[in-house]
Amino acid sequence: MNNRRMVIVVFLWVATLVSALGVVHTTQRSRALTAELVKAQKQRDELRYEQERLLLERGAWSAYSRIERVAREQLQMRAPASGERVIITEQ
Repeated sequence: MNNRRMVIVVFLWVATLVSALGVVHTTQRSRALTAELVKAQKQRDELRYEQERLLLERGAWSAYSRIERVAREQLQMRAPASGERVIITEQ
């Protein structure tokens, strides 16, 4: 009977040790994943900010008044006079 108790005590001691190591491992993994999550959320926020900035910039670059100004100043374009217009009809 004494031998049997010793086996049970050793088994329980090993089970407790394995359980403790599992808790340590799980806690460490949880901390690592939490740090990774925070890093990913920060990157997401930076990308959202960049997207908003780019959308505003695209709107500014494609504004009709800007396109007209660039066409007049840099490309020396102008609206055709009525005598310069040609109407093409389908045949």
